[in-house]
Amino acid sequence: MIKELETIVLSRDLNEHGLSMGDIGAVVHSYKSGESYEVEFVTGKGKTIALVTLDAKDIRPMNSNEILHVRKIRAA
Repeated sequence: MIKELETIVLSRDLNEHGLSMGDIGAVVHSYKSGESYEVEFVTGKGKTIALVTLDAKDIRPMNSNEILHVRKIRAA
């Protein structure tokens, strides 16, 4: 189970929020023993882009052998 404050990787696109599969977020709350999660996605400067509730299948933990990647986002 993914824990609160853990870094996660998005497993699918969330076009309505301008997020893409592979984007990095942080779990801010866990619901129903890990069935769903409240996840925050922020810019490199710390501005919140989206705070969304996602099913466990929509995210995965970040692995220790992965590297972060930077991309531009659409203007809000």
